[in-house]
Amino acid sequence: MVPSLCDFISGSSWLEKLTVCPALLQEWTSVYIWGRGGYFSGVLNDYAIAGHWPGDFQETGLQQWAENLRRRLRAPAVSLGLVFMAPRFFPYAQQVLEILRVHARIPLLVGCSSQSLIVGSFEVEQDAGLALGLYWLPGAQLEAFHFTQAQVEASRPGYWGLQNGVPANQTNGWLVFIDPFHLDSEAWLRTWNEAYAPLPVMGGLASGDFSEQLTQLYLNGDLFEEGGVAISFGGQVKLLGMISQGCTPIGETWTLTKVEQNIIHEIGNRPAYDVLAETFNQLPPEEQQKARGNLFIGLVVNEYRDEFQRGDFLVRNLIGVDPRSGCIAVWALPRLGQTVQFQRRSAAAATEDLHQLLTRVRQQLAHATLYGGCLCCCNGRGQNLFGHRHHDAQMIQQQLGPMGLAGFFCNGEIGPVGPKNFLHGFTASLALFVQK
Repeated sequence: MVPSLCDFISGSSWLEKLTVCPALLQEWTSVYIWGRGGYFSGVLNDYAIAGHWPGDFQETGLQQWAENLRRRLRAPAVSLGLVFMAPRFFPYAQQVLEILRVHARIPLLVGCSSQSLIVGSFEVEQDAGLALGLYWLPGAQLEAFHFTQAQVEASRPGYWGLQNGVPANQTNGWLVFIDPFHLDSEAWLRTWNEAYAPLPVMGGLASGDFSEQLTQLYLNGDLFEEGGVAISFGGQVKLLGMISQGCTPIGETWTLTKVEQNIIHEIGNRPAYDVLAETFNQLPPEEQQKARGNLFIGLVVNEYRDEFQRGDFLVRNLIGVDPRSGCIAVWALPRLGQTVQFQRRSAAAATEDLHQLLTRVRQQLAHATLYGGCLCCCNGRGQNLFGHRHHDAQMIQQQLGPMGLAGFFCNGEIGPVGPKNFLHGFTASLALFVQK
């Protein structure tokens, strides 16, 4: 009898007896295999593999684990390594980086710290350890660098291309990891969009020791506790980005007819609060119950469409309503004439949203080769939202896999809506590495 996947994760007796089980390799595209203190997620394709080390720092064990992971990658070389580490590795992080670079033979290693990790089909939300993704990206031209808050404050038109040596016409997109405590992510993203939009920027904000406001960013053998690290994907590899905001639209689309800063006075020439209340009251009673405390507004970013669908709206919080004046306040700066639609967030809505967006991504991929990906999920998703583990990672593997997938749970996610990139919350940001 083939054991269930839960047996391997929970540490049953099967875990200690297994070396390699052919029946498992036939049944699953992504498996956990025990070996010398760590697991690896054996994803059955030719371009990527992701592994999980659940233990503490142990030099010899990590060396053997990294060597095993590289050996099981069925590619002639590694182009890129993505590493994500739990805060308990902070004192040993630079040693870990050197071990991985040498023993997994990684020419470019980038990543950050996080309390929870994503490996293959699995989301490790407690005692996370270390995650490593190895990717072979044929024909890719990869450039990576570290940037700081001082550079953000000094940025001007043309600044970033000169600083990092990557003009807009020599990149296909960016993967970025940021320290949330010492860099103004919104200001950075505004200047970055000026330099590189509509190219996609994917990634997330690291997590770490909140009491000390401390995170770590990794670039090859260097460790940084502020700023951000960015990877440019150029040459014959592009980024295909998807941002799942976890909401489902409710009611009709409307046009904003009176706006002041972040205050919406009128929608469709009516008091904004009246339109919101009408939208809520038209929901079935059971839907109204789910919507309480979970209402948001979606702002269309690109108005040049005949019709708007999921993924065309930038979802933002409603931060206040005033029935007397008819105003609503939102966590954004909407524009006069902008199209909006109210949204509801729930576990079911997040599942529906992710499913539909992945279906669209699968159509966009067509016959292009998918090399692998990086998944950045909000800390508010996972088991907290869905009531069970591995929701996002497993759905991605089911619809797009098998593929090597590594990632982490974030303090904020970065991804495109329309022609611009934004900082999001409660979202799943998926960056796919695809043949151009």
